[in-house]
Amino acid sequence: MLIPGSVKMFLCTRPVDMRFGPDGLSGLVRTFIGEDPLSGHIFLFKNKRGDRLKLLYWDRDGWAIWYKRLESGTFRFPSHTEDSAEIDHRTLTMILQGVDLRRIHRRKRYTRKSRSA
Repeated sequence: MLIPGSVKMFLCTRPVDMRFGPDGLSGLVRTFIGEDPLSGHIFLFKNKRGDRLKLLYWDRDGWAIWYKRLESGTFRFPSHTEDSAEIDHRTLTMILQGVDLRRIHRRKRYTRKSRSA
């Protein structure tokens, strides 16, 4: 999946019922993440056991959901104290590859701030 640089990704750090469809997940985006689900950004949800993921995004004319269920093992997520966290493409890739993000320490790097209009 090629993700443009203008698209942000948000992880809902609370476990979510994986039976939720686009309507339920978009409600969680508003409630816990505090973003507009129609923004075109990607929203990542996990279940309590950590073996299932759903990605939700608005694709110009409808909802798109990407779902992954592991046959064994669990995904490892970065530790956060808030209901949501913005993540980058590298973090998503490491989550999907099974890297334990609780043990990784990233060194500080320069990031350009976006200009608000």
